[in-house]
Amino acid sequence: MSDPVSALNGASFQGFASIREIGPLGMITLRAKGLKSLDKAIKAVTGTKAPAQRRIEVNGDRACGWMSPDEYLLIVPYANVAEALAKLAKALDKKHHLAVDVSDARAVFRIEGDSAADVLRKLSPVDFDTLAPGELRRSRTAQVAAAMWKQDQGFTLVCFRSVASYVMGLLTHSAQPGSEI
Repeated sequence: MSDPVSALNGASFQGFASIREIGPLGMITLRAKGLKSLDKAIKAVTGTKAPAQRRIEVNGDRACGWMSPDEYLLIVPYANVAEALAKLAKALDKKHHLAVDVSDARAVFRIEGDSAADVLRKLSPVDFDTLAPGELRRSRTAQVAAAMWKQDQGFTLVCFRSVASYVMGLLTHSAQPGSEI
């Protein structure tokens, strides 16, 4: 097995906010709804409860984000994806569900600093002043589908790997000194 490589090999930029690509990060799309064993399965993999609508539950380097009424994004260390999928298969055995490793299909960015929201404010139609910690928003960054949430002193943004370079360009341009809002 080859070593995992993130979309942009950890690219970073320092402007009026800090931008960095993080990863590789283990991500599983879990599609399921109304299963009694769903909460237990999510807890077994992430150590969190199933999140409420538009929320993300974080437990150290693991998390579970609500993506739609029947879809969750499970985040685990990259090396633990196979184990997590096995736990899900066991916990949801003979129940209608879909669990897929999407780790290598996604790129993840951190936007940090006092003006991190200003970087995203220019690119996404989200009211970042009211985006509470633990709230997950699916929207777009320019014209690219993205999910984002506030965490610590910044934001995490997930997009498709195929547009990682484009999104990094958008973020770095938006964080250029002199372009503050």
